[in-house]
Amino acid sequence: MIDDVNSLPDDPVLLKQLLAKQTARLMFLEEQFRLAQQQRFGASSEAHPAQGDLFNEAEAELDVEPEVAESVTVTVKKKPARKKLPADLPRETIVHDIEDKTCTCCGNELHHMGDERSEKLEFIPAQVKVIEHVRLKYSCRTCEKEGTSTSVKIASVPPSPIPKGFATATLLSQIITKKYQYALPLYRQESLLSNMALN
Repeated sequence: MIDDVNSLPDDPVLLKQLLAKQTARLMFLEEQFRLAQQQRFGASSEAHPAQGDLFNEAEAELDVEPEVAESVTVTVKKKPARKKLPADLPRETIVHDIEDKTCTCCGNELHHMGDERSEKLEFIPAQVKVIEHVRLKYSCRTCEKEGTSTSVKIASVPPSPIPKGFATATLLSQIITKKYQYALPLYRQESLLSNMALN
């Protein structure tokens, strides 16, 4: 590199050689800079220019076309058949009928020629209801009038999974299933039950 203008050689041949070296060095550094810029900021692609020739064996073999008459076959696609719903599900049939059963052309009465059926799957959400247990009490009127001890008889309390609790076995099984099988936290179950109770 030329550090000082005063250190330049006086010989013109040496000066031309030095200038050629410096120009070549400058071009090399500019090219390195452009490559670095392209690598850092340019679009990157993993494609190689000759990559298209790697997988063209089929095209290379098919260059010679045989002179055989081709027969064209048209396949008609089958209409997709919907899978039937399970037969063990409870079913409700709703019949839709027309009001006017007279022909629009001649005015004669139309006859029933068949029907068209389609199935829809309906979801009935869980219901929340209160079961009120009424225990009847009985006492003796005669004992009340005579002033002796009055005995009261009442029906026994039906068995409950939690004594003095208001949860039935069905509610507890629902809570346990959602909590441990479906990992639904109790506070979400509480909000779901309150929404069901409001509806």
